[in-house]
Amino acid sequence: MKKKTEKLAAPIVITAHANADFDALGAMVAASKLYPGAVLIFPGSQETSLRHFFIESTTYLFNFKAFKDIDPESVELLVVVDTRQRSRIPHVRPVLGNPGLRIHTYDHHPDTEEDLPAEKSVVRDWGSTVTIITHELMEQGISLNGEEATLLGLGIYEDTGGFAFNSITPQDFAAAGWLKSQGMDIEAINDILSHELSTEQVTYLGELLKNAQTYDIHGIDVIIAEISTDKFVPDFALLVHKLMDMEKIDVCFALGRMADRIHVISRSRNPDVNVGKICASLGGGGHGAAASATVKDKTLAEVRDDLFALLYSQINPQIVVDNLMSRPAVFIEGDKTIADAVELMTRYGLKDVPVVRPGSKQCIGIMGHKTADKAVSHHLGSVGLSEYMTRKFETVEARTDLYRVMEIILSNRQRMLPVIEDGDLIGVITRTDLMNMLIEEPARIPDSLLPDRRTERNIAAQVKNRLPQAMLDLLKAAGDLGQELGWEVYAVGGFVRDILLGRPNLDLDLVVEGDGILFARKFAEKLGGRVKAHTKFKTAVVILDDGRRVDVATARLEYYEYPAALPTVELSSIKMDLYRRDFTVNALALRINPGRFGQLVDFFGAERDIRNRTIRVLHSLSFVEDPTRILRAIRFERRFDFQIGGQTMRLIKNALNLELFSKLSGTRVMHELQWIMNEEDPLACLMRMEELGIMEAIHPLLKLSRDRVQVLTELVKVHNWYKLLYLEHEITPWKLYVLGMTMGIKRDQIQKITQRLHFTRREEREFLQLRDMIGDALMKLMGWREGRSKLSRLYSILHPIPVEGILFLMARSRKEHIRRNISQYLSRLRYLTIEVNGNDLEEMGIEPGPIYTRILSRLTDAMIDGRATTRKKQLKLAQKLHKDLSSHEEDSE
Repeated sequence: MKKKTEKLAAPIVITAHANADFDALGAMVAASKLYPGAVLIFPGSQETSLRHFFIESTTYLFNFKAFKDIDPESVELLVVVDTRQRSRIPHVRPVLGNPGLRIHTYDHHPDTEEDLPAEKSVVRDWGSTVTIITHELMEQGISLNGEEATLLGLGIYEDTGGFAFNSITPQDFAAAGWLKSQGMDIEAINDILSHELSTEQVTYLGELLKNAQTYDIHGIDVIIAEISTDKFVPDFALLVHKLMDMEKIDVCFALGRMADRIHVISRSRNPDVNVGKICASLGGGGHGAAASATVKDKTLAEVRDDLFALLYSQINPQIVVDNLMSRPAVFIEGDKTIADAVELMTRYGLKDVPVVRPGSKQCIGIMGHKTADKAVSHHLGSVGLSEYMTRKFETVEARTDLYRVMEIILSNRQRMLPVIEDGDLIGVITRTDLMNMLIEEPARIPDSLLPDRRTERNIAAQVKNRLPQAMLDLLKAAGDLGQELGWEVYAVGGFVRDILLGRPNLDLDLVVEGDGILFARKFAEKLGGRVKAHTKFKTAVVILDDGRRVDVATARLEYYEYPAALPTVELSSIKMDLYRRDFTVNALALRINPGRFGQLVDFFGAERDIRNRTIRVLHSLSFVEDPTRILRAIRFERRFDFQIGGQTMRLIKNALNLELFSKLSGTRVMHELQWIMNEEDPLACLMRMEELGIMEAIHPLLKLSRDRVQVLTELVKVHNWYKLLYLEHEITPWKLYVLGMTMGIKRDQIQKITQRLHFTRREEREFLQLRDMIGDALMKLMGWREGRSKLSRLYSILHPIPVEGILFLMARSRKEHIRRNISQYLSRLRYLTIEVNGNDLEEMGIEPGPIYTRILSRLTDAMIDGRATTRKKQLKLAQKLHKDLSSHEEDSE
């Protein structure tokens, strides 16, 4: 048997971006001098020279470890060099969720929207990240040995093109000079960076030369060269460097199709061409002079088209915001009402209006006509604009280039873009303004920004790796049936979300762009099963013969006639079906028809929110239409260790201020509470609800006192302990936790709670009886003494009580010996049975009657106390008990 290797504790970890270059490697080693004792995690590299160098020398010189060898939960400080982007450090992703994790970053790349939130961030627009950290070493008086100085020098030399790029700065020269004084070996650097090309590499270089074409982009010559091969080309970046030197090229983009991916390597010696910005738009990164990107799920021709659009948009763009915007802007002040905004937008025919701070032109939000109209229909016209306006929005200045405008309006789906000058609103660009211009010049639109192109990528590999074969077969059968009927079929919601999260979830929901009920019936016929249809909602449940359930819905849009109402259903497309869902992370669909199996449909940025661990509603009236979504937001936040987004949190607080929970039926509230109490950590959800004032909003008596929190904490522990016993008696979690939530409430008031939560008469009767039994048992347990009181007495106190009540007693008790013996009762005593039954008593000649119960009860007590542990002893004791009880009855007569 293989011995399990203990994971290494690593309080401080240093790493860099995936596909590391020498700048990344050198920066990691340089950072290790600033953070003594840190563990270095090498992210891997595609460059052959770097891999060989790393393997042959670096691992032996420095504290490098594989990520699998460290304990991710032990990491307290993460130091990231040569990048700040979350997506470029997938090899340490598990660490990012550590509570209280501190992050330090060192980087020379431009800011991006997905930059890590860092406690310390040292960012300089210098030639390399090694330069930045080298200056830190110089300032702190930290010296290096020759091997270290040479490795750092490699990073500077590579990222500055041997001091040939225009991006070089005086700081790079100064850093190199200091490294030379520390023993940097320039000959060794030249040997590593200038090795001879292999025969295969010469062939690829010849193909690049043959396919290279020159394009005049706004007066600048740009070389685009392509190769196509079914295998990975090592040192592709080196080939591009050689190509530029041979042909005296200033700007070069090399596109290499290697198997199923397109690799883009770009270099620029022209300050007007920032290749880092262009590659970032393709999903990669870098800086102005050198950058790269790897593109999946696109052809070489598609990537080339995207590249042309980016080049035309970013190289000396002829169209800027000033040429497009409408001025002066129509706006509304933030102290006005929603009804005022509707009147203004109707008067001017606007779909959106910027909201400014009262008495100024500082833009603080955007109000949409559609949202305002819905709010008025919910009788919220008198509510202030600030409650429902969009607060998270982008602005631009008059000289901003066209690509940035397209990125915001097309890619980020912000329909109106405020134009700002010196902090004041001077105009707006609408989606209509942009589209009118693009009709004349459609080639300016990069394919990566087109919504239809951007919203789908194929995750078939993840689906196959993360689902059991039986579920895969079920998905394919549903897709095949959809193909036969001519309808698109999708797996949707949490099922798709959990595939991306790598969490188990076999609750399959299907949406059909057709007749969902007819599809369900055909599906049941095909696989064997029955159907429960809900005609009103156009949904059905397929219950297969093996017990599996599949929910099927017709693609639909839900709208709500008044706040907290049940939904009215209309036919719609998959996009509108997803839009009706509660949060972006659940607004995902997966195509399962043949030929398109595994294509992910994401209209609303769900993948981005999953990466950022954010819970976000799809529209600002979501909680007005259905306040139970607030409880679901909290449930998902705690289950996935996500964070409710800022705008979503403001909408929650607004819904509470409007007292929308009072409009909810108790049945719907209780249904959501039951889901919460089925979570692994229901207390985390309840505490979050208490923090936001939701417990009191449900009912004032439900406010969580310190004593209730203490008991609920213990209830979670005893519940988890009980589940680990795997006993046949399952419990009803909501009964257990409602006992804790209502602890201390008097009997005459408890009915206010049960009525608010719409308990059935039976549920109310059983719950009140359970509380009474617990109260009676508590009094009896106070008199029970270990060593002096019999164990059978404890058994008789606990046996009549349902398991939920016993677990509550265990959590409620502060005496360890009582808790210990209650656990003994739950795990062993209550399953003990005597070996004598009524037939045995009848054979003894005892007349059937109440005496049977008394005898069998005393036999059970004797067995528990160890006085009658065998059948022989129990039969003997039964005869004695019959004699004693009969004599007692005669005496009493």
